[in-house]
Amino acid sequence: MTSKKNTDGHDVEQPKDGVSRRLFLQGAGAGAGAVGLLTEEAAAATASEAPVGPDAVTIALQINGKSHEVTVEPRVTLLDALRNRLEHTGAKKVCDRGTCGACTVIVNGDPVYACSMLALEAEGHAIQTVEGISESDDRMHAVQEQFVENDAQQCGFCTPGFVMAAKAFLDKNPKPTRAEVEAGLSGNICRCGTYVGVRQAVLDAAMQGGRSGD
Repeated sequence: MTSKKNTDGHDVEQPKDGVSRRLFLQGAGAGAGAVGLLTEEAAAATASEAPVGPDAVTIALQINGKSHEVTVEPRVTLLDALRNRLEHTGAKKVCDRGTCGACTVIVNGDPVYACSMLALEAEGHAIQTVEGISESDDRMHAVQEQFVENDAQQCGFCTPGFVMAAKAFLDKNPKPTRAEVEAGLSGNICRCGTYVGVRQAVLDAAMQGGRSGD
């Protein structure tokens, strides 16, 4: 080791190869900064070259007994495909989080939140919406009739979802008790609070066989 005067006049040990510890650390810090800059630039370049996502694809959805072709991106939900691409607007987009039930449709006989199912997932399955539960436009389904008779709707946003949930419920449990109706429709919310009318409508529809106009 050799010595060298610093700016204060003190001796500073200098390695024989001419690189001090201070210079080494300064150089290392500068190098790290350069590496960090290069890493950020590389990440930005990679991000700019990354694909936005898969292209839209054409699928066939079986809705109310008819086949409908629709072109959708993989991210599109069944609800958005129904409402925005196929003009089946009965299912309502309210919470869009799979909690209120306003978008309920029937898929393969089971009630499903359409906002929580991708359109691609629904391909090849039998989908039924509120537009298709009656055989003709001049005859309502028993559930629909009893919703009217029992004044089971107010603002109406939840009504199509309740009707579909009730139909799916009665198809599997045609003679329910009031407690069973309450439990069976627990996945649907009415912000207006018409639960008494809704439950009675389902019970009255059950007394009619639950399948008028079906």
